[in-house]
Amino acid sequence: MLFGGFDIVVIVLVIFVILVLFAGIKTVPQGYRYTIERFGRYTRTLEPGLNLITPFIERVGAKLNVMEQVLNVPTQEVITKDNASVSADAVSFYQVLNAAQAAYQVSNLENAILNLTMTNIRSVMGSMDLDELLSNRDAINDRLLRVVDEAVHPWGIKVTRVEIKDIQPPRDLVDAMARQMKAEREKRAQVLEAEGSRNAQILRAEGAKQSAILQAEGQREAAFRNAEARERLAEAEAKATKMVSEAIAAGDIQAINYFVAQKYTEALTSIGSAPNSKIVMMPMEASSILSSLGGIGAIAREVFGDAGNSPSTPLPVPPRPRPAPARSTPPINPSTPNPFNPEQER
Repeated sequence: MLFGGFDIVVIVLVIFVILVLFAGIKTVPQGYRYTIERFGRYTRTLEPGLNLITPFIERVGAKLNVMEQVLNVPTQEVITKDNASVSADAVSFYQVLNAAQAAYQVSNLENAILNLTMTNIRSVMGSMDLDELLSNRDAINDRLLRVVDEAVHPWGIKVTRVEIKDIQPPRDLVDAMARQMKAEREKRAQVLEAEGSRNAQILRAEGAKQSAILQAEGQREAAFRNAEARERLAEAEAKATKMVSEAIAAGDIQAINYFVAQKYTEALTSIGSAPNSKIVMMPMEASSILSSLGGIGAIAREVFGDAGNSPSTPLPVPPRPRPAPARSTPPINPSTPNPFNPEQER
């Protein structure tokens, strides 16, 4: 079956409509933005989803990824403020906020951000000393983030983070720093040891001071107590002496005996309890000792009130030993020679 001229025209029109529809329908994936140009001029930005454009008049200019992206900064040499050469690398995170500015304000966006970051790394790190550079990495990151984000703002870019990954000083410089750190730690150890020794001596001195103070207070209290005891003893002695004196003045002979016996007993106690005395020599007669003991016993009975003996009853005198009976000698025979009689021998 042959097609007529009308049928061919219809088929051509259908195919053209289909091509036009395919050319005018644009699907934008999530996380991307498409810029639309009309005769080479930017007109609008397509959002994610299904969009329609005018075919053959409008076209897609740039397809931009608006998700946060990572940009690795290669290792580069940096001269610090104190002329130390170090190697540093970094990583940068950025996000496209304005697709039109990112597409038409700068050419080769990633290369621009990379070179800008590298330049600012050398600038920021070069204005710091080596010690400050190694110990203040957070401060370096903050300064880099602030400077780079301000520089890329006209491009519709937001730099969210800039991180220094590694800083590598030369080997000889690392060895010198290790020796310096070791010396510094040894110095700290010596200082701490000296401070500890000083504190220990101070504490020992404080302890000795407190001990001496407490000992002195104890000695003072003991001396006060001893003085008080001696005072009481002296008062008691004076009172006893006064009473004995009054008794003597009243003619009581037993008071004198009691006083003498007490002193005599105390003297014997002192002599017997002396540590350097093993043998006590007593140059006195036995009768005198017995008399003294008898007098002491009489005083004790009188003081404690013995019912059997009155104070005026004389002490019993111990019986004297009886003389032995004389032996009877046999009569001497005149005829028997006596060796002890010279006259008889003759």
